[in-house]
Amino acid sequence: MKIFNTLTRSKDEFVPINEGEVKIYACGPTVYNYIHIGNARPLCVFDVLRRYLEWRGYKVTYVSNFTDIDDKLIKKANEEGITVPEVAERYIKEFWVDANGLNVKKATVNPRATENIDEIIRIISVLFEKGYAYKAGNDVYFRAKKFSSYGKLSHQPLEDLEAGARIEVDDIKENPMDVWLWTGAKEGEPFWESPFGRGRPGWHIECSAMSGRYLGKTIDIHCGGLDLIFPHHENEIAQSECANGCEFSHYWMHNGFINVDNHKMSKSAGNFFTVRDVANVYGYEPIRYLMISSQYRGPINYSVDILEQGKNALERLYTCRDNIDFALKSAKDGNGNPPEFLKLRKQEFIDAMEDDLNTADALAAVFNLVRDINSAIAGGAYKAQLTLFAETFDELTNVLGLVYNRKSDTLDSEVEDLIAKRTAARKNKDFATADAIRDKLKEMGIVLEDTPQGVKWSKV
Repeated sequence: MKIFNTLTRSKDEFVPINEGEVKIYACGPTVYNYIHIGNARPLCVFDVLRRYLEWRGYKVTYVSNFTDIDDKLIKKANEEGITVPEVAERYIKEFWVDANGLNVKKATVNPRATENIDEIIRIISVLFEKGYAYKAGNDVYFRAKKFSSYGKLSHQPLEDLEAGARIEVDDIKENPMDVWLWTGAKEGEPFWESPFGRGRPGWHIECSAMSGRYLGKTIDIHCGGLDLIFPHHENEIAQSECANGCEFSHYWMHNGFINVDNHKMSKSAGNFFTVRDVANVYGYEPIRYLMISSQYRGPINYSVDILEQGKNALERLYTCRDNIDFALKSAKDGNGNPPEFLKLRKQEFIDAMEDDLNTADALAAVFNLVRDINSAIAGGAYKAQLTLFAETFDELTNVLGLVYNRKSDTLDSEVEDLIAKRTAARKNKDFATADAIRDKLKEMGIVLEDTPQGVKWSKV
């Protein structure tokens, strides 16, 4: 598999640290509100990465965190007159509603920053010992200039980054690029005891601590949105490599932004949507489909028209899967030969995913499979062949996390009797009775379709 590595700016051959195992860290949300559609993209994209690697036989340890102490949480708690832990608990619960709706698998570990304070303090203490951390006032900072490789992920030398930094009048840092590791306690804010005084951790050090604790000093893949490259991921690298004395992550994967009707999404522009808002109108699966319908590194344009196109595409997938099940009911028992197209489409799918997780081309392979399956069913496939169709279809769509809302509808005895009577009437060429039964079923919300394989029904 080749992965576009932000660190090298090239497609690199993926070679895990330990054969057969992959360690992935994906930056999670700050839990002070509902997640927005921009958050949904890394959730879905890197869920597909995990699913694909597992499908290919790797043992994947997947860690995705919750930032549950932050200025935004403190502000929210003060506005509502509740505690910061209450804010965090509420929105972590709401996060799982949306994540489950998007069919995102639970991480191996979903750590919280507040559960890792001891590890955060330990790393900061190591940075003090090595001369990378210093105290200024009640706060603790990381000396960015002391790390000679600072800027290697964003591919900007420290001098350029420093030139673009804003220095506040009362700034007490040694250098404008120095990173906040620990802030001293302020009245009315949560705090923890530490060797450098009461306070709370900075955002960047949280992920260094949680990644190190649950995955080790060096990991295979670190994931997140493009907006996290600088300063968040740049600072994670600096802190972690200075504390641990080794490379932090071998591969860095970053997903592109989401535009709304071809404009950048922002609250000020009034085009900001939460996943919950969109799901309440369109459902969750069209959102997931949108997030993986393009190659992950490029931008995605969100619009009502595009969501509707996604719903139509999903309908084709569901219809194909239902066609397989329906055909199995009346299929002949002969084995037949496994159609060549199954092997071909599966290889197309693998080739796409191996090329930097190209889910757009992988979806194209799935729709090629759908076309082939529909043609084979129309031509009269054997039961054993149909079983292979179902297995291959389920395999590939599961890697993408799609077609997860199938319902096993059943009919009550009255409807089943009416369908049987209509079938008998048609066999006896009593078309008037057959049409009357068909109309009655339609009034009951059951639509019939006569096919070469028999009568299909659906609820409306």
